[in-house]
Parts: sequence; C-alpha cells; structure tokens
Amino acid sequence: MVPAALTANVPGPIDGGLPTPAQAELIWADIWHLEAHHSTALEGNTLVLREVEQLLDKGQAVGAKPLKEYMEVRGYADAAQWVYAQAIDPGGWKTDGLISLAELRHVHELAMNPVWQVEPHPEATPNEAPERFREHDIRAFGGGMTPPTCPLVAARVQDWIDTVNASTDALTGQTEAPLPEVLARLHVEFERVHPFIDGNGRAGRLVLNLVLVRLGYPPVIILKRQHAAYLSALDRGNNGDYGPLGEILARAMYDNLNRFIVPALAEPDRLVPLAALVDEEFSLAALRHAAQRGRLEAMQTPDGVWACDQGGCRGVPAYQAPTAQLSRPGFHPAKSGFLSFAGLSDSWGAPCSGVSSPRCCASAGLVPHGHESTARGVPAPADP
Repeated sequence: MVPAALTANVPGPIDGGLPTPAQAELIWADIWHLEAHHSTALEGNTLVLREVEQLLDKGQAVGAKPLKEYMEVRGYADAAQWVYAQAIDPGGWKTDGLISLAELRHVHELAMNPVWQVEPHPEATPNEAPERFREHDIRAFGGGMTPPTCPLVAARVQDWIDTVNASTDALTGQTEAPLPEVLARLHVEFERVHPFIDGNGRAGRLVLNLVLVRLGYPPVIILKRQHAAYLSALDRGNNGDYGPLGEILARAMYDNLNRFIVPALAEPDRLVPLAALVDEEFSLAALRHAAQRGRLEAMQTPDGVWACDQGGCRGVPAYQAPTAQLSRPGFHPAKSGFLSFAGLSDSWGAPCSGVSSPRCCASAGLVPHGHESTARGVPAPADP
C-alpha cells in the first residue's frame, strides 16, 4: 500500500480549477517541458531537457538525433497541451463523464501522428494508424501482463472508459479508497488492454493526466530515472498490488502541486522554482545562467529544475511578490485543502503544527533529495 503519510491527507483539487496559463504561465510551461521530456524518455527517447525546450519553444531541432525522436517529443507535447486545456477551456469537447472514447482516440492521434508521418510502426497495417485500435495480438510482457486478443480490444476499452467514469466518487474523495491507488488501478487496467499497436504508455499517461486536470489537479510526471521502478510497479499492479505505483503517482502529484503553491507561501527553507520568479527584468534563461555561474544561490533538483530558497532568492525582485502566480479570484489554499496535511513533516523534518499549517504545504511530508533521513514517517523514494 501507499505509505499512510502520503494517503491520509491527500490534498484536494484547486478551488475553481487550476490557475490559467495567463496566471501561471511559466509554471505551466515548466510542467509541459518536463512531461514531454520525461514521458518520451521512458519510451527510449534520447533528447535531453535543453533540446526539448528548444524544440517546443523555438521550433529548433538542436543536436544530431534521429528525426523520429524530435517528432515523438513534438507529438507528445501537442497532446499534453490539449490535455492541459481541458482544465481551463474544453472548447467543443464535452463529455458527461471524465473521459470519452473520442477523447482517448484524439489524445493518441495527437501524440503519435507526427512520428507516424516520419517512421510508422513497421508492423502496422493502414487500419492501425494513430487513434485506431490494433489488429495484432500482443504477447504477454515479462512481468506477466497479458493484453487481450485484438477482437476483444474495442469492448475492453469501452469497459475501461465506463470504469473511469464510474470511479468519480473514489476519485473525488467520497470513498475510503486512497486516491493514488485508484489512479494506479485505472492506469494499470489501461496498460493491460494495450489498445494500440504503439504509443500505449504515452497515451496511458496522457489520459491519466486528462482525468486529473478535469478533477482540478495538476498533471503528474513520471521521471525517466523512475523507469525501472515504474515498470516494476505496473507489474505489481497487474497482480493486484497498487501501492508501489500509487506511491509514485502520489509523490508526482505533490511535486506539481508544489510548483503552483510554493511561490505564494514560501518560507526560509522552502525551495522556489526559478520559473516562478521570472518577470520583465529577469528571464528564465538569465536566472538559470546566473545560477550556473554561481551568481545566484540556487540548486538543480533531480528532475533538472533550478530552484532557490529564501536566502538565495531574496535578490530577485519577483520573489518580493510571489503571490502573483496565484492571485486569481476564488483560489484560497487553506479552503482548497492544500494545507490540510496534519500529521506530516515539513521539508526539513519539523513536525507540522496541524491542519492548514503553511509549514506543511510545500512538500506535504516529502523532503528534498539528500535529506530523506530527516523526514518523520515518510520513507525515502524507492527510485533506482
């Protein structure tokens, strides 16, 4: 099971929905870059984060990688951008539940079409193009997960969609089931169906995030360094143990919740992403350059994000008014449930003072890498 400290007080969604790109543009962009990088890297893509940023922000294919790899990232980023929009303005996409069959097909088409134009799957028939279900049977995976035969795929996909839409109570905290384990079960069940001839992992992570943003949560990012732990957790989930995957998802949820909350509630020991401190005077590139040259006291986290604490950030003007990112009407962290982390430890091991304690908001019982031993009741990540 997911450790009790991670599940007992899972934060609620943001009141009124997630901040819009206009209100938290740099934070959304940071999540977008990281998700496109890590989720494609889990499937073997070799572009580094800097190359992903250049591709998505400037349309430049930096480096000497195969064209297929750039198209993998471009397609995933397009799909992720569409997913994020569903939290803000779904446009013409209306559904009675959390997800529809048409949306699943659309996400897969967005993610896979660019690479398909360059290098389609070698065994695919014309009827197995992006958004279309496979007509090939897939042999069992090493851990024992066995996808259904191709004639059963359409029915199994519809069963999965019905299960997601029937899980609304569990996903909104109206049952005793821990939210991360509910998400893990749904993700495992999708990957077990493996409805497409290619791109099932990417599509599965994207539709998981589609469900999350519609519930008011930010998308989750499974890091490339978690690849082995992620595959192992999927195998465990296939055997009915959703705890390991649930823990990975829970930690990913906290990480991205913090990206939105920390700039507004930062305290002396709290790490603030440099992306949250960009203003007209200092660009993100300038802040990173200053950090790399030692002119700004900042550190790079394991997922490549530069951040600073109050001591390092105090020279950046944007730090003096960090609440700008979360200034939209209707958002109140305490009312939204973000600060309800009673019984957890803050990021440096000090016990939380109780419900709605600002000391607990930033890491929700997690600690920076390298300080895991100081946390009380929260085990260090089991990532390789």
